[in-house]
Amino acid sequence: MPKLNLATVAYLLIATALWAGNAIAGRLLVGSVSPITLSAVRWGLAALLLLPLGWRVFKPNSALWQNKKRFLLLGLFGVGSYNVLLYLALQTSTAINVTLIGASMPIWMLFIGAVFYQTKPNLLQLIGAIVSLLGVAIVLTRGELATLLSMKMVIGDLLIMLATVLWAIYSWMLSRPGSSTERQWPWADFLMAQVLVGLLWTGFFDSFEIASGHAYLDLNLWTGSLILFVAVGPSLIAYRCWGMGVSGAGPTVAAFFANFIPLFTAILSAAMLGEPPQLFHGVAFALIVAGIWVSSSQSRSARS
Repeated sequence: MPKLNLATVAYLLIATALWAGNAIAGRLLVGSVSPITLSAVRWGLAALLLLPLGWRVFKPNSALWQNKKRFLLLGLFGVGSYNVLLYLALQTSTAINVTLIGASMPIWMLFIGAVFYQTKPNLLQLIGAIVSLLGVAIVLTRGELATLLSMKMVIGDLLIMLATVLWAIYSWMLSRPGSSTERQWPWADFLMAQVLVGLLWTGFFDSFEIASGHAYLDLNLWTGSLILFVAVGPSLIAYRCWGMGVSGAGPTVAAFFANFIPLFTAILSAAMLGEPPQLFHGVAFALIVAGIWVSSSQSRSARS
């Protein structure tokens, strides 16, 4: 049975902290790199950096070729789609809408587990999801929940909703490898397989941005540094940590940790502006942790 220990918590927190940094870097790169091109360059660079460690996965006798259909889906849902849809969503939607909709991931994780993996959610998991979502709402509205009433749905909201559903499917697939022996592979081989297949999908999507004349890249020392960061931290390190975290905690509990992303993003943004953490940050943190604690309480009881 999946369990939540200190190492698993660390993996999931590292991943979410790096993805918070990715959100900030993505905002800083608006106007310098078009959204799908940013995703393509990010994963292209990540693949080059990982290649010296993970090249063996492309050998003719690699287990990758025996599981190519599985990795086509893993690459599409995890690497190829989520960031493309996120960057596109931010073109028409607000940061509050995008992040709040993304915070519905625990709900989708429970739903997909029930429908496709015969894992029915229990009452504590549902309560935990609501409590955690409330924490996200507090940090996004800076403690003024009435702000939610002014939100309006746009096409970007639908895109981030789709991205969230696909990421939930990706996380469940990670936790259920089936006949694939990927958990016995060297970590670099497993990540390399996902990155390269995801890059192929991203390149396919980017071809439409290029053909439409909307692709652009203003490369200089500043933008290059930000792209290098998102290629190493939020891509290689975060995806590796997320995979380890999902294997340890299970996809349902891991999903609750994704709600730390808007909190970490808000704190990092405030720090960049020289603003100290506010009371609502602490309240939001407490609610998110409470949601995780409640949702994982059954597995703790089963182990005791």
